[in-house]
Amino acid sequence: MSAPRVTYETFTSSESQASAFSEAVARVGSGLGEQHPFYVNGTALRGDGWEEEYSPHDSRVSIGRFATASIEDFERAVAAARDCFGEWSALDWRARVEIVRGVAKLVAERRYELAAILAHEVGKPLLEALGEVDECAVLVDYYCDQMVANAGFATELGEHGGSERAYSVLRPYGVWAVIGPFNFPMALLLGPIAAALIAGNTVVAKPSPHGYLSGLAVFDLFRQAGVPAGALHLLTIPEERLGERLYGNRGLGGLTFTGSYATGMKIFRGFTLDRPRPAICEMGGKNPAIVTASADLGKAALGIARSAFGFSGQRCSGCSRVFVAREAHDELVTRLEECRREVRVASPLDPATRVGPVISQASVERMLEAVSECREAGWRVCGGRSLAAGELGHGNYVEPALAVVPAGARAPGTRDARSGGGAAGGSGVRAPERACVLREELFTPFVAVQSVESLTDALALANGLAFGLTAGLYASEPAEIERFVNEIAAGVVYVNREAGATTGAWPGIQPFGGWEGSGSTGVGAGGIYYLQRYMREQSRTFVGS
Repeated sequence: MSAPRVTYETFTSSESQASAFSEAVARVGSGLGEQHPFYVNGTALRGDGWEEEYSPHDSRVSIGRFATASIEDFERAVAAARDCFGEWSALDWRARVEIVRGVAKLVAERRYELAAILAHEVGKPLLEALGEVDECAVLVDYYCDQMVANAGFATELGEHGGSERAYSVLRPYGVWAVIGPFNFPMALLLGPIAAALIAGNTVVAKPSPHGYLSGLAVFDLFRQAGVPAGALHLLTIPEERLGERLYGNRGLGGLTFTGSYATGMKIFRGFTLDRPRPAICEMGGKNPAIVTASADLGKAALGIARSAFGFSGQRCSGCSRVFVAREAHDELVTRLEECRREVRVASPLDPATRVGPVISQASVERMLEAVSECREAGWRVCGGRSLAAGELGHGNYVEPALAVVPAGARAPGTRDARSGGGAAGGSGVRAPERACVLREELFTPFVAVQSVESLTDALALANGLAFGLTAGLYASEPAEIERFVNEIAAGVVYVNREAGATTGAWPGIQPFGGWEGSGSTGVGAGGIYYLQRYMREQSRTFVGS
């Protein structure tokens, strides 16, 4: 019997899970610090230098030394993928599905080993790590199932008459680049690779520099499943080294990027500059939760806290803004603070931990700066301290923070919001909604609560940024719920969700993709329209008997 699946709605672990996780953490930990090549056409390469990566839970622990690919290595990988494209795309779609589906089986077999890598490399505690690993297997199976359900996306159409026959066939683009993020370094690398390969494309993949070991583990899964050497290449190469050579390489037919708004927009503009090419860019969010006077405040507080503080606020779907009806404000803040105080920040290697470190010291500094700015502006801030002491002293640990925006408050921060809208003019004092902590994606466990007079005001504030990834509502009035889902500008919405105000999407159940500045396609990963993004339609008409 297979082990129970962990999702992002799983909040308790079993003794057997804890034991298996601890054993895997020890095994993986004993092999850290080694040198790792990258792979082009199946060949392990050493590149032109080494980049060392350290663990966020303990800066003394080396994850490994990773060979740094050059731009010439990248171009060789693209050329090799182009050479293999004809062979891989000509393979019957059923054969491609059979090969790629083998990845899901391998994920299940290596479940705890993969989870342990995530714990060491990006600081994911047991349930967060198992959730991501199990999502990898579900993504593979879901995309394979979509290909099967649509019979390879070849459909016979109508006819004008006589002996004419017409078909619509979805065909792959060619070579597809996949650039993964650090926060889901397996699922958000593996999912796009699987979709691209199932569709018939060949792939050049680049994991995050904070996720090199996870990326190599993903590559090994596809290689062991039987994907040909020329169909998938993985390079450990910093994004800044690629630069315009990524955009200008005409050998690439399409691209998937997951990361920040600033980097995503730069890639999107550059990649589509000289000719139309599909660029699937998922670019984060500044996700709001709205709480009306009719809401169950206990459920709202728990859902907001889970969404804001889970994985130390490093989900792109994490809740970081709350707009609450004035009459419910004080009670919600009290309940949220109770939830915040219950959060235990500890080593992700401990199976009992629910919240671990942030990814880097830069993240710690960003958190402390935001807290300081809010306090200097006269806002009440609960928590937000650095936890660099004692057993946590060598890691990137911060205390979750809750900021309360006073009515008519001066706004902290002077930076222009990268998400659009700019700063209010002249005086240097901005309205609270212009505050950087309400506009910028901090990627730390920090949530700000602001009172509003009406649902109209809440929706205006929630929709006031270029981001549009996720959003949540807590309300019991049907009219409020109907208005929210019809007027909120977000690709993923949740209503009265205790498991997470704005987080927790799952393949085949809640497709995950952003609107506005959060996504370039308006189509969610893990949904019924996603696989088609990796193909283009060819209309075929045949005349004859």
